[in-house]
Amino acid sequence: MTLSRRHLIQTAGASAFLASLGQTAFAQAMDNLKIVTGFAAGGTSDTLCRRVATRMAPGYATTAVVENKTGAGGQIAVQFVKEAKPDGATLLQTPTSILTIYPHIYKKLPYDPMVDLTPASLACVFDFGLAVGPAVPLTVRNVPEFLAWAKANPAGANFGSPAAGSTPHFIGALLGKDAGIDMKHAAYRGTQPAMLDLLGGNISAVSGPIGDLTQHLPTGRVRILGVSGTKRSRFAPDVPTYEEQGLKNVTHSEWFAFLLPARTPADVAARMSAALKTALAQKDVIDGLAGFGLEAMSSTPSELTDLLKRDTAKWAPIVKAVGFTADA
Repeated sequence: MTLSRRHLIQTAGASAFLASLGQTAFAQAMDNLKIVTGFAAGGTSDTLCRRVATRMAPGYATTAVVENKTGAGGQIAVQFVKEAKPDGATLLQTPTSILTIYPHIYKKLPYDPMVDLTPASLACVFDFGLAVGPAVPLTVRNVPEFLAWAKANPAGANFGSPAAGSTPHFIGALLGKDAGIDMKHAAYRGTQPAMLDLLGGNISAVSGPIGDLTQHLPTGRVRILGVSGTKRSRFAPDVPTYEEQGLKNVTHSEWFAFLLPARTPADVAARMSAALKTALAQKDVIDGLAGFGLEAMSSTPSELTDLLKRDTAKWAPIVKAVGFTADA
């Protein structure tokens, strides 16, 4: 993330320009809005969509519903929205990796994020953490100690992540690569299945969204050793960042965003962006997302376009250095 959180984070006060756009959107409310996510009901992405949907009706649309188009690591949802009419009635919500990392790991991707989609707004940002469980001795208290233990115990040099090719996958791979360790990666269908294996002692560590890790702390069997943000997460303030621990190239946050089909008229995208800004500024939405370790945040379409370009360029050398390809 290179956009300022102070600049983008939601507050109740919107600019006069965006407020006027929002009023126009309310006056021209369409019949139905479909918010599409590539992930299953009950997950973080789905929860975000449903909370926002409650705030998009009856202002932006008379009704707002969420459709879960799961499969292919989120690609099916992108394809569905790519082929939808560009009339502001179909909205995609997706994490960054599907837009900025997938183009580097798939030789044939059925969409081009910069061509087939129209950015509307950011949705939220969050950091990742590294959690260890019963398979790792209690004497291991930080990331360097975990890496040293993994090097001395090759059978335990492994970690799980929510998906192959995801940001937490690459963070875990980079940690191992920089330490000169062959860290075996186990890809799961989401963070929670990985955490179940961690709790069962089947894997040593999990690299995943901080909110998916903190909910397991009350068990007393999970320890979070580090977080990936530029500063400590407010959701785990006692956990030092990777950079604090001397690990310099694993500082990454992730963002979720809302996008429309390509060729959506600029005024429609602006109305959508204004409506999303208003929705994401509501206290119940902010508090609800915080429960999952997500920081509600919006942007203009042009700010999201710039962020998409920058992060796509940023991941190219990282993917090359790790050497992972989904087509292998």
